[in-house]
Amino acid sequence: GEGGGQGMTVLGDLPWAELSSTVRCVLSSHALVGVVNALHWLLSAVGVPQPHPNAEQVALCASAAVVTLVFYYLVRGKHNQRRRNNLARELNKARQRVNELEERLVRVEADESATHAGPPVRIWMDGVFDMMHYGHVNAFRQGRALGTYLVVGVNSDETITQCKGAPIQSDGERVATVKACKFVDEVVTGVPYIMNDEYLRMVIEKYQIDYVVHGDDPCIVDGKDVYESARKMGKYRTIPRTEGVSTTDLVGRMLLMTKAHHSASFESQGEAGELASGGRFERRSNFLTTSHMIRLFSAGVRAPPRGARIVYTSGSWDMLHTAHVEALRRAREHGDYLVVGVHNDNVVNEQLGGNFPIMNLHERVLSCLGCKHVDDVLINAPESITAEMIASLKISVVVRLVGTDDEASGGAAGGVQEFRVPERQGILRVERIQGGLTAADVVERISAQQERFQKRFHKKRRAEREYYSQRYGLEGSDEHHEDDEREGVAGEGDPGPEDASPPAPRL
Repeated sequence: GEGGGQGMTVLGDLPWAELSSTVRCVLSSHALVGVVNALHWLLSAVGVPQPHPNAEQVALCASAAVVTLVFYYLVRGKHNQRRRNNLARELNKARQRVNELEERLVRVEADESATHAGPPVRIWMDGVFDMMHYGHVNAFRQGRALGTYLVVGVNSDETITQCKGAPIQSDGERVATVKACKFVDEVVTGVPYIMNDEYLRMVIEKYQIDYVVHGDDPCIVDGKDVYESARKMGKYRTIPRTEGVSTTDLVGRMLLMTKAHHSASFESQGEAGELASGGRFERRSNFLTTSHMIRLFSAGVRAPPRGARIVYTSGSWDMLHTAHVEALRRAREHGDYLVVGVHNDNVVNEQLGGNFPIMNLHERVLSCLGCKHVDDVLINAPESITAEMIASLKISVVVRLVGTDDEASGGAAGGVQEFRVPERQGILRVERIQGGLTAADVVERISAQQERFQKRFHKKRRAEREYYSQRYGLEGSDEHHEDDEREGVAGEGDPGPEDASPPAPRL
């Protein structure tokens, strides 16, 4: 018929002669002949009787295999791709569900803590809390977890100076940062550095203390346990020290003129750290970030309620101090929910230079999470605030801080370019913090008494190593001996007055 004639015409138009010539060339090619000969040798070697497949049969099998694979990819491949896409969507939904359940769990834990049945369990902790850091905050968190109400005693400048030399920060500065901790319910000032039995019993009675809490390192002064009376009364509890940070560690970082403290390993640094005095040794950051630690510090963090006025501010927040506390308090007053952006180490160092920041990104994040004025933290916050960021976080007010060391890290170092978008939207507010402490001020205080702090650093560093060696059975560790040599412990000079019979380490 007409249709059959058309089909024959199409077939007749194909270049059969050229196709036949191409097939003959392929079948007689050296490559295919070599493959066929190798196949014949292999079949003979394994004992397969003749006749063996010729070139045409090998080419036909290979062509059939290629056609089958192409057909499978076109038909089944798309099906598998759709299946993978569906699984990916289900996985994303499951992750969202897990996040929702985790948030609900955190809320339940916070509600349980807030609605404790029965009389309150009052906890007492005391210490110096000089240059307060997230290790102190974690101690408060652990202490409060043993009860429902935490009373913190802050040692007085006078008694600290008598026992081990003047602290870096004053009474008022140390008290202000302790009061700003979200885990602390009440602060007692003027507490003696070494409490005798009479004073400790007065504290227990006056503040109705159920348990006295201290770190698990022994607190021995003049051969006597400072908390012996609390032990005898059955009111003493211990908590583990927070590893990876201490005031001693921070002082050591400030004595260095290098960026090396941001690295987890000193071997990765091209050159050794350098002391301002010319001596050379290296330090490494011992802080190990885990999601579990961040989650513990995030206890009580909730999503902003519907219709909340969300405030955003950002900075370095290095060694969270009194000026930071005041800046965060005033920023929080602009709305109902404060989100604090924390810039990464490179951004802060590019803007502030020198040895800043003293604390790395994750340490600074934990310090902010521990502040009672902060509702949430934006980790590795962008330098410039964009319209997309404002819309995503539902920001109602952006606060620019002027007058703190975070002014440079918060955008003022490069003018107001970082705040152009919120200014254009009419949501920018400026807070001027006057007369506050800065991280540079703390470094200056240490530099002014470098020799004293150098001796104190080595002495305290050795005490910390002995504590961890005993705790983990690392006596005689080569690593500690190597660290001593790198940090110049050997030959550091005759001990001064501070080095004689030091009191037990305190918080």
